[in-house]
Amino acid sequence: MKNLEELKQILDNIEIQVQKCKVLLAGGSLNPLDDIDYSKKAAKVGMEEMKALSSERIVEGVFDGQKMIGPDGKEYSVPANYISKSKLVEGDILKLSIDEAGNFVYKQIGPVERERLVGKVIKDEATGEYRVLADNKVYKVILASITYFKGSIGDEAVILVPKGAESQHAAIENIIKK
Repeated sequence: MKNLEELKQILDNIEIQVQKCKVLLAGGSLNPLDDIDYSKKAAKVGMEEMKALSSERIVEGVFDGQKMIGPDGKEYSVPANYISKSKLVEGDILKLSIDEAGNFVYKQIGPVERERLVGKVIKDEATGEYRVLADNKVYKVILASITYFKGSIGDEAVILVPKGAESQHAAIENIIKK
């Protein structure tokens, strides 16, 4: 019985490698784009938005897939559970309220138009991070989303990406177990 499980796992890994090869042959990339710069959009969005309201500071910025970029180019970390729960995608506009105690409260105020794709959950062997392979492209996903939906390698994932725009990251909307 143990040999059957090992054999199944080996075949799953081979299938993932074959899928990666197909992506490369189709002209796709296994590495996310590194040159997307959200600082210009953040500067537009947050121009003059960094203001002090009584004892609270408000910062508006753009979500880059992992963090919020403020109007001054400063990076603000966004909790993974908020990214996952809110299904944030690259380009979404966020508002950050920082109170005098230093608490950060994020709110999504300008979601970008989204496109829904269906792909397969894979794992990057080099980094050990989960990815989703959809439409001949590999997207980074938040681990919190994978664990929330109890996803595993080979499962189908319904993801959200910015419509009509390139992105490195995707938000997981749901997982369909294999």
